[in-house]
Amino acid sequence: MPEPTIYSEHAKTYAAFCEHSAPNSRYDRPAILRLAGDVTAKRVLELGCAAGVLTEHLADRGADVFALDREPRLVDIARHRLGNRARVEVADLEQPLDLVPTAGVDVVTASLVLHYLEDWAPLLAELHRCLVPGGALVFSIHHPITGWALSDQSDYHRVELVSETWDWDGQLVTADLYRRPLSAIFGELRQAGFAVDVVDEPRPDLDVAPQMFEVLNTKPIFLFVRALRVD
Repeated sequence: MPEPTIYSEHAKTYAAFCEHSAPNSRYDRPAILRLAGDVTAKRVLELGCAAGVLTEHLADRGADVFALDREPRLVDIARHRLGNRARVEVADLEQPLDLVPTAGVDVVTASLVLHYLEDWAPLLAELHRCLVPGGALVFSIHHPITGWALSDQSDYHRVELVSETWDWDGQLVTADLYRRPLSAIFGELRQAGFAVDVVDEPRPDLDVAPQMFEVLNTKPIFLFVRALRVD
């Protein structure tokens, strides 16, 4: 049985919060959708779907979405939200993706989920198997600069667990996530048979509260990458 996480213990709170919070709704999801491109009639594998908000956007754009999350409570919320518009299943990304056929998807999206994994190599190998040649992996992670600032700054080059406290509409939660150097991010993609197509640090024109507008436009919040399966 997986250990409880902030997402299992506060599933309903997070589901409500992520739908409207500016970093999620006005920054992360638009960037992921832009990098995913035209998904009409494409088979999209979504990793870490949470409450299914991004899943719904992908389905509304005509994608055939297969969404995965490790938290059963969030999967239940996503299924209720989506009905028959997408398939949503419980899956641990640290285990083989047996539910996904070889060369069975055109696009993989992973919005703010990969930083919860210490070792990317097994998952990247699975995604290489799942994607068609030329298929795209589109993901966002907490920015490496932010991760470095949260660490004890004794060794930039290691992959290490760091913690950050967030406010979900008055519910304070502490998240544990792995920060990694840029060489680890891009080196592991290359070793797994991916070519980096886009690296993005967007500065969107946002209609949000002035303080959040300044944060999202001036600080290293998230890093966005599109990588293509090349062999």
